Amino acid sequence: MSRTHAKLAISVALIGLLPAVSVAAETPFSFSTGNPDDLMATASRPGGGEIESADDFVLTHSTSITSATFTGLLPPGASPVNVVVEIYRVFPLDSTVPPSGNVPSRVNSPSDVAFEERDNGTGLSFSTSLVMANFVAANSVQPGGIHADPNFHTGGNGQVTGDEVEFSVNFTTPFLLPADHYFFVPQVQLDDGDFLWLSAPKPGTPFPPGFTDLQSWTRDEMLDPDWLRVGQDIVGGEPFPTFNAAFSVSGVLVPEPSTWALMLLGFAGLGFAGYRQARKAALQAHEPPEGGIAAFE
Repeated sequence: MSRTHAKLAISVALIGLLPAVSVAAETPFSFSTGNPDDLMATASRPGGGEIESADDFVLTHSTSITSATFTGLLPPGASPVNVVVEIYRVFPLDSTVPPSGNVPSRVNSPSDVAFEERDNGTGLSFSTSLVMANFVAANSVQPGGIHADPNFHTGGNGQVTGDEVEFSVNFTTPFLLPADHYFFVPQVQLDDGDFLWLSAPKPGTPFPPGFTDLQSWTRDEMLDPDWLRVGQDIVGGEPFPTFNAAFSVSGVLVPEPSTWALMLLGFAGLGFAGYRQARKAALQAHEPPEGGIAAFE
């Protein structure tokens, strides 16, 4: 009898904790730099003649990133044929140290190589929506506008006009990322021309205590593995501008192993407590009356 009661008590304890497990596993996460401004547009495309632009976000817990958005300019009539999203950590992780010295600084830049990557058809799907036709960005960094030290300061490639388009990305294979500081790098291949990722106001979303909102960075195949700061290095000036890029990431928090261990201990504790209560109840049910003798099955 006591063993049956123990099993029942443990089952009840586990069922009682299922809502806590669900909440722990499905706490939503989101980060956004806000809507685009009209200050900067940077090229970002995969494949031959690759160009990358990067902006940062922070995770304070292990997180499954399931979706993202980013906004940029397309030449009128152009269509996207491929989207790649890469996640980089912060230099010197995943990097050669010391760096090449081909850029003025690698402090707080993306690392040399991507930490994770997804592309269209093998890890992500995407859709687009037109936000505004004939959107004008005051400055840009376009193919041919990225140079190594000492010729990195070009001032940018100047004003650019295009269709403002928002990309909505669903990660069919989510990014499962531990707590850390990351860079988000979207790349779009068009059937004609180049995708230019639009900047967002800075400062944007407040960063957690102890973390700094870093600048947007960029590089091309000639500069790889190094990166340049879009505002400080390429545009320059006194004072130099700093840029965010327009994007968001969303997902759910993932309980740490230590959290699961504590929950399992909770299961065990509740189960043992239930077992003791069931055993005590069984014994009390068979206590003999005063002066009598109990009869057990």
